[in-house]
Amino acid sequence: MQRWIKFHMVGLVGMCVQLTVLPLLKSGFGLDYMPATILAVEAAVLHNFAWHEKFTWRDRASVHYSQVVKRLLRFNLTTGMVSIVGNVVIMKFLVGQYKLPYMMANIIAIGSCSILNFLCSEVIVFRKTATAR
Repeated sequence: MQRWIKFHMVGLVGMCVQLTVLPLLKSGFGLDYMPATILAVEAAVLHNFAWHEKFTWRDRASVHYSQVVKRLLRFNLTTGMVSIVGNVVIMKFLVGQYKLPYMMANIIAIGSCSILNFLCSEVIVFRKTATAR
């Protein structure tokens, strides 16, 4: 339960990162909402990985730099892809189909991906290993 809470604390800050980067890219740089969404999600994914490594799954932290890089790759290929694909599909549906404001749609997309992201992180990315501290 404690890890679940930590995961969502990090996720809330990551959501703030995503919700800051998205309008900056869309309104500030004039990107379409879809590429802006992908880049904003990746910014949040990188943020979340760093905090999960040092806070949420600190007891399973990687000891060597090469392990951190491998774990980051696993994180991007699992939770990163869940987040990007989930956000793109949901955004396309809610904004493209139902004309919902893109920021509101993005909040819905973030929440929709969170449970699967936790499971991917717990079972695949930060799984217990013999070398974990």
